[in-house]
This record gives sequence, structure tokens and C-alpha cells, in this order.
Amino acid sequence: MTETSRGILSMVAACTIWGLSPLYYKLLTHIPPIEVLAHRTLWSFALFAVVLALQGRLGALAQAVRSRRSLGIIALAALVISVNWFTFISSIQMNKAIEASLGYFIFPLVSVALGALVYRETLGRAQIFAVALATLAVVTLAWGLGVAPWLSLILAVSFGFYGVIKKGFDMGPVISVTAEVLLLIPLAVAVLVIAAPTGPGPFGRGWSDMGLLLLSGPLTAAPLILFSAAARRVSLATVGLVQYLNPTLQFGVATLIFAEPFTRWHMIAFPMIWLGLAVYTAAAWRQDRAARKALKRASTSVTRW
Repeated sequence: MTETSRGILSMVAACTIWGLSPLYYKLLTHIPPIEVLAHRTLWSFALFAVVLALQGRLGALAQAVRSRRSLGIIALAALVISVNWFTFISSIQMNKAIEASLGYFIFPLVSVALGALVYRETLGRAQIFAVALATLAVVTLAWGLGVAPWLSLILAVSFGFYGVIKKGFDMGPVISVTAEVLLLIPLAVAVLVIAAPTGPGPFGRGWSDMGLLLLSGPLTAAPLILFSAAARRVSLATVGLVQYLNPTLQFGVATLIFAEPFTRWHMIAFPMIWLGLAVYTAAAWRQDRAARKALKRASTSVTRW
């Protein structure tokens, strides 16, 4: 198996776990989302720490949290990703999985817009069209339903800002995420201590809840590690294309398994989003192929010379 094939399989596995994760969080609807988030923080840190220990990289984690500049960036990233995680868990428990999938469908286009605003990245005509179409779709959905898809927007914008923060931060994904959840651990412990006397307890109602809550660690860590492995082996255009598997599976779970209502306004807005993504992805794919061909021609010319 080639390195590219390994990368694509890793990306597909990561997106499949993310896409089917609503099935897992649906099993925890009797536990408040803030408590589920606390467990996700604790157990993902435990697993990340084990991975880093096996790799002999705990020293890099200690170095990351000792730097005052790095600590500020890590804290900001931790805040943004915790908002994203909490909103996603809440949307599943509120029977809003369709809105959650919409958030991750429009996230790539929000990311493009943020890149232009924050890093002054130049947008091509295809990107401008895609962002405009996504904006029109959100406005259409808000007008038709009488309320803006706030959960979708929070998910897309928070994950978009998370990407903006991480782009300007020179640190490996596993170390940075481990540092982020490490900073959140005091809050997670406080949540569980406060919730214990009034709720079902810090580990739910019994052994089944305890097992499910412990599973939140691997469900958080595994796809990120797979995603990191994929990003090293395949082009960004391929990563961008395969990642649509995540919201597609979320959408399928929401409509086919959870049987959430899919109104005529959704039927108008979603195809607009999909069209925008198709245009954006096609343009990115062409740019990536052109860049690889130019690099290949350049290397061939140097070799001949």
C-alpha cells in the first residue's frame, strides 16, 4: 500500500468516526452536555498523554505550557474548541443534528472567509462565489424558518477561528491539543464536583454510563491522530475533499436514523451549500494539480541541468 493510500484511508477513518459520533452522544442525552464535555476533556487528555509518553514527547508538552506566549495561544485555542465541542454535544441532545451537519458543511467556506479577513489571503472568483452562495443559503434558511441557524453558525465560526489560531502556531497537532485539554482540566474537575451532588453522579447512573463516558477519550483522540497521519501523506486538496464525509454522515444519521424534520427550506438551503462546496473543491483541486505539475516540471529541469 502506498503512502497516499494510507493517508486517504486514515482520513476516511477519521471522518467516519466524526460523522457517526452523533450516535454516541445520543446515548448520553440524560447527562447534561457540560458534564459530557468535562469527561471528554479528562479522558482525551489521559489518552493523549499516554500517546505522548509512548513517543517520548512529554517534554515537548511541558515546554509548550511553560512558554508565556505559547500558553496564551493555547488558552485561546482551548476556549474556542471547548465552545465548539459543547455546542456539538448540545445540538445532538436538542435534536438538532441537521443543524450540526450544516455547521460542518459551511465550515470550509467560513474558513476561506476568515483566511481573507485575518491573513489577507486572496480569494479567487470560485471562492468568492462559494462563500456568497453559502451566505445566501444561511440567509434563506433563517428567513424561511424565522430564526437563524445559530448552532450551525457557532460550530462553523468556532471551528474556523480554531483553524486561524492553529495556523499561526508552530506546534504539532497532538501536542497542542493535549496542552489545550490540560488547561481545561481544572474546569472539567470543577464541573464534575459541583454536578455530583445534584445529578446522577460524576460517572452517570451506572457502569454503562461510566463506560460510555470513558469512551469519549478515544473518540476524541483517535480521529485527530488519524487526521494528523493523513495530512502528512496526502495533499490539502484531497484532505478538503474527503473531510466532507464527516458532515455527510452526520446529515444521514440526522435524517435517516434520528428522523429529524427536513423542511422545504432545508431542501433549498442545503443544495446551495453543496453547490458552493462543489465549486470551491473543484477550484482547489485544480490549483493543487497545477502546483504539483509546476513543481514536477521545476524538479525535472533542475535534474536535466
